[in-house]
Amino acid sequence: MDIQPFHINISQSALDDLRHRLSRTRWLTPVTDAGWSEGTDSGFLRRLVDYWQHHFDWRAQETRLNALPQFKTRVADQEIHFVHQRGTGPAPLPLVLTHGWPGSFLEMEAIIPLLADPGSHGGDARDAFHVVVPSLPGYGFSTAPAVKGTGSYEVAGLWAGLMTNLGYERFGAQGGDIGAGVSSWLACRYPERMAGLHLNFIPGSYRPYLGEDQPAVSEEERQFQDRVAAWADQQGAYGRLQGTKPQSLAFGLNDSPAGLAAWIAEKFQAWSDCGGEIEHAVSLDALLTHISLYWFTQTIGSSFRMYVEGRARPMQLQQGQRILPPLGVAQFPAELPMPPRSWVERGYNVRRWTVMPRGGHFAAMEQPRALAEDIRAFFRPLRESASQR
Repeated sequence: MDIQPFHINISQSALDDLRHRLSRTRWLTPVTDAGWSEGTDSGFLRRLVDYWQHHFDWRAQETRLNALPQFKTRVADQEIHFVHQRGTGPAPLPLVLTHGWPGSFLEMEAIIPLLADPGSHGGDARDAFHVVVPSLPGYGFSTAPAVKGTGSYEVAGLWAGLMTNLGYERFGAQGGDIGAGVSSWLACRYPERMAGLHLNFIPGSYRPYLGEDQPAVSEEERQFQDRVAAWADQQGAYGRLQGTKPQSLAFGLNDSPAGLAAWIAEKFQAWSDCGGEIEHAVSLDALLTHISLYWFTQTIGSSFRMYVEGRARPMQLQQGQRILPPLGVAQFPAELPMPPRSWVERGYNVRRWTVMPRGGHFAAMEQPRALAEDIRAFFRPLRESASQR
């Protein structure tokens, strides 16, 4: 397999074009005191765009990111960008981390060293991982599929191929958001290769088998279904649009950096544990690095494909079907609606369930140390069985 080192190098002309477009933003006149209730707050967006145009230093972010060991390769005719940080310890366990939307591989930047070299960060070197962080197809520097049909199920196959080509036959998986779906499909499709599965979100399309031979839905589970329905009514319009008519939206966001910033910033404000203020969870520099990655790679439209494909192939388990590898769950308080443990146990082999004190949907960015420690603790008893395979 041909694996090539990769370094980020955005052209100066692209940087100049971005600043020019930002300077020509056509601003809306919102209703008074709308705040964040109907989308991104106008005052925040003006401040964000001003910072992006006049103060944000992409070159500094680029230099820092290029310290990560990045590569590109082809798996089943798909070009994949990935970070591959080898672990420092006596027997590192391979672990593939998968991001979601509106994230990218950048979500994992802070947690990579905590997992790859725990001994240098207050942990035990015996908990080290060989960390692999691929960019989903059509996100960042992974090329977009040219035809329909690449969703979480198919990405799991790509990741299995990538891990094989890196020499990792037995490995663990971790993810949230779309990454939780990819990781779950990995465990479902390749149980014999999985040492364990750790999630900080349960895939939204997950539905256990609920036939007559199964326990009736409990009151707690029914309340969860009601919460999901209420959340979808109040906050789910983005997913419906991205999963049904994504292209019309993508044309506008691909052409307007201010529009792109508004669309992505809304989700960071709504889904992070920030108390309504984004900067309580992530810095403007971190937020704009994510947004800039989408802008420079022109991948906002291709990122929506995962929503289209997810609707076409949801994770609905059939009679007798279970996800067999051990599962650990880190439940963060500001996460999107999470099911009770009983709902997850209907389809997964739950071994660990940790209620975290702080954090939201972007857990690896918001609370990297807490998430890393839960991942290490979950996999600790699974390492011996993994090494014996």
